[in-house]
Amino acid sequence: MTDMQAEANARADPDNPPLDTAALSAMRRVPRVKVIRRALGLTQQAFAERFAIPLGTLRDWEQGRSSPDAPARAYLNVIAVNPEAAAEAIRKGAT
Repeated sequence: MTDMQAEANARADPDNPPLDTAALSAMRRVPRVKVIRRALGLTQQAFAERFAIPLGTLRDWEQGRSSPDAPARAYLNVIAVNPEAAAEAIRKGAT
């Protein structure tokens, strides 16, 4: 099957039509912080407490009302790569 045939078959599938540009632009991206939090299996409350992020800020990020600034994005990258080290650094800094 050629690429053109595969594309024609996909476009002809009434159960799963390809998304056009308008449909793609209407979709909302899941904020990365939400993906990180869910991967860790934490509630918003637990994530906020563990990583010393204000709960309201976390909710705003997850709901798209605001976005993390550059330092917060860097911190989220650390959490994504090594959550235990990030949590340990927060614990040590609190003492």
